[in-house]
Amino acid sequence: MNPTSPTASAHATSIQVPFLDLRATYSELKDEIDRAVEQVMSSGAFILGKEVELFEQEFAAYLGIKHCIGVGNGLDALHLALRALGIGPGDEVLVPSNTYIATWLAVSYAGATPVPVEPDAHTYNMDPAKVEAAITPKTKAIMPVHLYGQAADMDPILEIARRKGLFVIEDAAQAQGARYKGVRVGGLGDVAGWSFYPGKNLGAFGDGGAITTNNDEIADRIRVLRNYGSRVKYYNEVQGFNTRLDSMQAAVLRVKLRKLDEWNARRNAVAAKYLDALKDKKELVLPHVPEWADPVFHLFVVRTKKREEMMEFLKSRGISTLIHYPVAPHLQEAYRELGWKEGSLPLTEELHREVLSLPMGPHLKPEELEAVIQAVSEFVR
Repeated sequence: MNPTSPTASAHATSIQVPFLDLRATYSELKDEIDRAVEQVMSSGAFILGKEVELFEQEFAAYLGIKHCIGVGNGLDALHLALRALGIGPGDEVLVPSNTYIATWLAVSYAGATPVPVEPDAHTYNMDPAKVEAAITPKTKAIMPVHLYGQAADMDPILEIARRKGLFVIEDAAQAQGARYKGVRVGGLGDVAGWSFYPGKNLGAFGDGGAITTNNDEIADRIRVLRNYGSRVKYYNEVQGFNTRLDSMQAAVLRVKLRKLDEWNARRNAVAAKYLDALKDKKELVLPHVPEWADPVFHLFVVRTKKREEMMEFLKSRGISTLIHYPVAPHLQEAYRELGWKEGSLPLTEELHREVLSLPMGPHLKPEELEAVIQAVSEFVR
């Protein structure tokens, strides 16, 4: 069907389906969030402080990990993790070729070089079978991403890392609460970076991030690095950074953390309905969940060779969609100096031409979900 045809226009519905309703996350918890914010405002403590300490303790306990260190955002979390491991100029870090560019930028900020590894064709996460071939004498770490809220296949990656003497840094920005073989992500490698960008499963009301680790020494280095290289005010041990989680954001995150499992369960219920309703649509490739994965569906990503047409058709029905992501990092202008050309990473490039994210979130209403399913079904019929 031509999405601009009179037939499509005639079926345009009055219902508007947002990609993600962030206002609803506040509405559901308004009283608790308002009290938490008022307490911070009354305290006069706005940088680090008690609220941040409490959130760090509570998030670490939720994950079953020894240390959590709050920082300014997810990119800073990955950057400081690399710095704390001593990774810098002349080093290489293996990264997924199919990821948001922040994964690559963190490596660049540390002065190292990102080396892309193509994804598994089913999960779209870093393919462990392709990792070893990418290792060189300059490789110092592997940085798998738990993309779309589903854990990467960590055991084979960890086995290669141990055998080769490499660090493993988890990019867990999209995977708050996800499990790998029954264990929450974030403590599987040496260190993990988290983002609390508002649209994440655990999102602040602004930027925020954290680093988790079970290593006491790494945690201590990161705490110093995040605060100007200082553990005592005005005394600086190293050349550090200013990237600290705000008390206000920590207070909001503490409230939301108590709802995270419930909200993730709602996301999984939405995903289950999508998977069941669209399972026979041969024109679509649906998300694949391995038996060892317990995802939290930060995103629900389908593939279609008619992506632009499908986007326009859904838009005509009042349904918002997004592309995660339209241009792969190796083809971005920002990384032109690395010399990657179109066609060099074919599976990644195919994914970036075909992926489309459908509305997903814990506050997606039943009638909105039904409208999306009906519209997608009509398009592919």
